Amino acid sequence: MRWGILATGGIARLFTRDLLAHGHRVTAVGSRSPDSARVFAAEFGIPQAHGSYEDLCADPDVDVVYVATPHAFHADDAAIALRSGKHVLVEKAFTLDARQAQEVVELGRSRGLLVMEAMWTRFLPHMAFVRDVVAGGRIGEVRWLHGDHTQLLSSDPAHRLNDPRLGGGALLDLGVYPLSFAHDLLGAPTEVSARGTLRSTGVDASVATMLRHAGGAVSTSYSAGDARGPNTAVVVGTEGRIEIAAVWYTPAVVRVHDAGGRLVDEFDVPVSGRGMQYQAAEVERLLDAGSTASPVMTPEDSVAVMATMDAVRALIGVRYPGDAPG
Repeated sequence: MRWGILATGGIARLFTRDLLAHGHRVTAVGSRSPDSARVFAAEFGIPQAHGSYEDLCADPDVDVVYVATPHAFHADDAAIALRSGKHVLVEKAFTLDARQAQEVVELGRSRGLLVMEAMWTRFLPHMAFVRDVVAGGRIGEVRWLHGDHTQLLSSDPAHRLNDPRLGGGALLDLGVYPLSFAHDLLGAPTEVSARGTLRSTGVDASVATMLRHAGGAVSTSYSAGDARGPNTAVVVGTEGRIEIAAVWYTPAVVRVHDAGGRLVDEFDVPVSGRGMQYQAAEVERLLDAGSTASPVMTPEDSVAVMATMDAVRALIGVRYPGDAPG
């Protein structure tokens, strides 16, 4: 498959580096700035540099577009690609809200195109191991899951992370990881509770969540952009627990303990690069098989995760300019 990179920021560089290092083809890059596109293309040896997203998506030598713009633009930029007949891999958080997410999913479905969220953590080898341990009943019935994603990030009100017009705040940038992890292992929640602290701009500096899931399992998370914590995760069951070492949402060591606390298994497999190539490989596998939805990160689950984050934002009082009244 021939990849086109939409936007030229830091996450686009990380993804492109992993793509090229693992044999994937990147044929074009697009930016609102022609100079930025040319610099990016020269850095990575990409044949085509386009000075607009529309031109990138119209490029006949592009099959799949990776959308790497800020959250507030994901829905519009994914729509440009889909209306141009391109499959899309859209950075997380998938969109600003569940309404936008549903619109993107429906547009892709109506055109028979693949739409997938770039929740790269789900595709890492250690996460496949975690799912196998849980599905195999090795820790019994899961009762509790916890993850934290905490960083010391910019407090500048002008920074995109603190701008509500750009979907700023800890939740969409950081909290999406543990919330998506909870959805992955436990399904969508039946009940959502949350508390947060807000910055002067109105976005969340930190957010704590507690979700109740079918069967009574509980997931908790803490995400913050104003303090760095351990960045670990744990899954506790009736017959044991899974501990994921720092940094849990990147390639990490996983240890399985039995009910008595004894170490019974360990997963420690090196990963080349950052590990973003696994989601690209899944996209190409699906398209080779004539499929447009991954069982690892379904379009419906992306919508459901956004709905959970909508509920969290409502509880902690974070509103974006495009939010519906109420």
